[in-house]
Amino acid sequence: MNYKIVNGAISYGADTIIEEINFEIKDKDKIAIVGRNGCGKTTLLKGIVNNDIIEQGIGEEKFGIYKQGKAVIGYLEQIQFEDDNITLLQEILKLYSPIIELEEKIHRLEQELKTNSSEDKIKEYTTAIDRYEFMDGYTYKKEYQTAIYKFGFSSEDLNKSIKEFSGGQRTKLALMKLILSKPDILLLDEPTNHLDITTIEWLETYLKNYPKAIVIVSHDRMFLDKIVNKVYEIEYAAMTEYTGNYTAFEMQKRANYEKQLKDYEFQQKEIKRLQSIADRFRYKPTKAKMALSKLKKIEQMKLVDEPNKYDLKSFSTNFKLKSESGKLVLKVSNLEFGYNKSLGKVSFELYRGQKLAIIGANGKGKSTLLKTLMGLLPALNGEFEYGHNVEKEYFDQQMEFKDKSKTVYEDFCDEFRDMTITESRSALASFMFYKEDIDKKIEVLSGGEKVRLELCKIFKKGPNLLLLDEPTNHMDIVGKENLETLLSAYTGTVIVVSHDRYFVNKIADSLIVFEDDGVKYFRGTYSEYLSTRQEDETKAVESKTKKENSSYLENKERNRIKNKIERIENEIEKREVKISEIKEEMLKEENCTNYIKLSELQKTIEELENEISEKMTQWEELNNKI
Repeated sequence: MNYKIVNGAISYGADTIIEEINFEIKDKDKIAIVGRNGCGKTTLLKGIVNNDIIEQGIGEEKFGIYKQGKAVIGYLEQIQFEDDNITLLQEILKLYSPIIELEEKIHRLEQELKTNSSEDKIKEYTTAIDRYEFMDGYTYKKEYQTAIYKFGFSSEDLNKSIKEFSGGQRTKLALMKLILSKPDILLLDEPTNHLDITTIEWLETYLKNYPKAIVIVSHDRMFLDKIVNKVYEIEYAAMTEYTGNYTAFEMQKRANYEKQLKDYEFQQKEIKRLQSIADRFRYKPTKAKMALSKLKKIEQMKLVDEPNKYDLKSFSTNFKLKSESGKLVLKVSNLEFGYNKSLGKVSFELYRGQKLAIIGANGKGKSTLLKTLMGLLPALNGEFEYGHNVEKEYFDQQMEFKDKSKTVYEDFCDEFRDMTITESRSALASFMFYKEDIDKKIEVLSGGEKVRLELCKIFKKGPNLLLLDEPTNHMDIVGKENLETLLSAYTGTVIVVSHDRYFVNKIADSLIVFEDDGVKYFRGTYSEYLSTRQEDETKAVESKTKKENSSYLENKERNRIKNKIERIENEIEKREVKISEIKEEMLKEENCTNYIKLSELQKTIEELENEISEKMTQWEELNNKI
C-alpha cells in the first residue's frame, strides 16, 4: 500500500492554508503531523479522505495524488451511530460480523460431522478453521473486551443503549470503534483528548503494534515520541518531512535551522566581500578584469535562502510575586474528599517552590481534590492548613466568564481597574493579545485564547501559590512548551492537575497519583515514578512467577507421591490376592494332611504379610506428606 500527494495545496476561500504538500504514506508508517493551531493539520487529514479539496501547489513538480492498492481510510470526522437504541456490545460486535458468521458456520459443521464425516465435509471444516485462525478468531473477544475496559467502560455498560451515554462517552466509543475496525490508513485527530493516563498508555502500546499505517495529529509529545517514526511539520504554509519521533524532529529542526543560518550568513559575508572588491576596482583599468571576475563569481553562486525563524510566537511574562510565602505552604492530614461518598484520602506536605502534579484516571477525583484544597468543596474528613502568607489563585478548566459579550480588554480591565491603558495592553500583549485581538469578544475566542486570558489575569495578581486544573487543554505544542518554561521559572509553588505526561515530567518534582488501590503521594518526577512503578511491576511478575514455579514444583512433587502411593496400593492388593489364593490352596483335600506343604504355604503367607506391613508403613508416610 502506498498513498502519495505531490505538489498539492489546500485553500480556504481566498486564503491558501498549505501552499505545497509533498506527503507520502507507506505500509506500516507511523506519521505525526505537527504545527501551530490553525496551520492546517486537521484540514490536511480531511484532504487525505476527500481529495477534491486538494489543488495544485506552487512547486515545479506535476500535481498528482497517487494510490497503490485499494487502501481503506479510517477517519473520525463526525460522531454518529446508525441506531442509538442498540447496546454498546452490539455496536462493537458489528465490526466482527464476518468472524461471528464464520464462528457460527464452524459450530454448524461440528454438529454435521457427528453424522457425516465425509472427506468433503472434513475439508470444508478444516478450511473454515484455517480461515478463522487467519481472521484472529481466537483473540477477537479478548481484543474488544480489553479495549472496552481500557476506554473506561464497565461490564454494566455493555448492555446499555448508545443513547444512554454522554457526549464524551460517545466520542470515546466512536474512537474505539475506529481503532478496532483496523483500516489500512488510520487517521487520528487529537486521539488523547478526554483520555486519562491509563487509557493513553494502553492506546500507545496498541498503536505502536498496529500492523498498518497511522497518521496522527496530536499535541501530546510523549504520545508521539512512543509511536511515530516520521514527522511532517506544517509551518509558514509549507510542509517539511523529518525522520524519527517527535524528539528527533525537534533536534533535526534545530540542527537544520542552525546549519542553514550559518551557511546563509557565511555566503552573505562572502558576497559582501566580493562586491566590495568589485566596487573598489571596477573603474581602474588595471584591475577592471579582476573586479568583473568577482561579480561573475557572485552571479554563479547558488544562493542560500535565509531560514525562516522558528514560529515560536507565544505568551511570556515577567509578572512577579506580590510577596513570598512561608517555607511550609500546605499541610494535608488524612484529607478525605468527594461529594456524596469519599473519592480518596491523602496526606502530604508542600514546601515553598515545589511543583506538585496530580495525575490519574478520569473520574477518580483529581479536580475534586483541587477544589477541596481551594475551599470550593467541603472536606469529608481530615484537615488541611495553609502556611504563613500564602496567596493562592485557581485556574478552573471550565473557564466560566461572567459576561461573554465583553471584549478581551474589557474583561481584563474589570479585574484591574487601577491599571493604565498602556499597562493593560502590555499585560495582554505578553500573553499574545495584540492590537485587534484585545477587541475580540469572549464568546468568539478559541479554547487556547481563553486559557491565555485566564492565565494572564492570574499571573498579573502575583500569587505565590497556583492551583491549576488542566491548564494545557486547548494549547498547541509551542504554547505548552512556553507554559512549561513559565512555570519552571515561577518562584512560587504550584499544584497542577494534568493528563499531559510530557508537561508533568517537565515541571513537577512531586506527584499525587490516583491508582486503583488508592491515592498516593510520590516525591519525585514522573520519569522516576514510572521507573519505580516498572520495578514494582517487575517484582510482582517475578513474585508471581516464583509462586507459580513453586506451585508447579509442589504439584509435581504431589503428583509424584500420589503415583508412588498408587504403586504401593497396587503392590499391597497383589499380595492380598496372593494370600487369598494360598489360603484356598491350603484348604484343598490333598494338602490338608501334608504338613510339610502346609508349613511352606504358611511361611509364604507370613512373608507376604510382613511385606504388606512394610508397604502400609510407606503408604502412611506418603499420605502424611500430602
